[in-house]
Amino acid sequence: MLIYIHGFNSSPESYKANLLKAYADKINMPDVLEVPALPFDPTVAMDQLMHTVHKYQKHHDMRPLCFIGSSLGGYYATWLAEKYESRVVLINPAVKPYELFKDFMGYNRNIYTGEEYMLTMDHMTQLKKYEVEEISKPDRYLLMLQTGDEVLDYNLALKKYAAVPSIVEEGGGHEFSEFDRHLETVLAFCGINCLKTYS
Repeated sequence: MLIYIHGFNSSPESYKANLLKAYADKINMPDVLEVPALPFDPTVAMDQLMHTVHKYQKHHDMRPLCFIGSSLGGYYATWLAEKYESRVVLINPAVKPYELFKDFMGYNRNIYTGEEYMLTMDHMTQLKKYEVEEISKPDRYLLMLQTGDEVLDYNLALKKYAAVPSIVEEGGGHEFSEFDRHLETVLAFCGINCLKTYS
């Protein structure tokens, strides 16, 4: 089971989410991927993600679980991967998002969903609860970075996840340009054989 975790002010209709959903359909495995629509509130978002995991484990406890997190979703995915001892793919992940939130304090609007909300200091405090100080098993991680990320400093992720297998590309951007080139790699890392025909 794959759970894709979108970033801040994003949605299940984002660029990478849509590529993953289309690819899951292509290999006839649409039910292998969950892309929850997450609220801006960190505690509510994490509760929703854990509910998704528990619902999955209740019905498919024998199938492997893998998180794919982008930007803020990468921060969440790291905490979840440590909690559930699962594999995880991090795409241009945020390392200390609570510091970045300072630039978004006050009124915000999600461009995908139209949701309007107020970001407060309390939300930054909530985010800090999900910080992972040390990666327990780096081989369960795959880090994907593009140096042209205009939102996050990719060097912070390189330092945070120094022991983790990584794909680092020159240029690109925060959305990870041409992500479709890596879909087979991502799914294979998560335990899905893309060359197999599923029915």
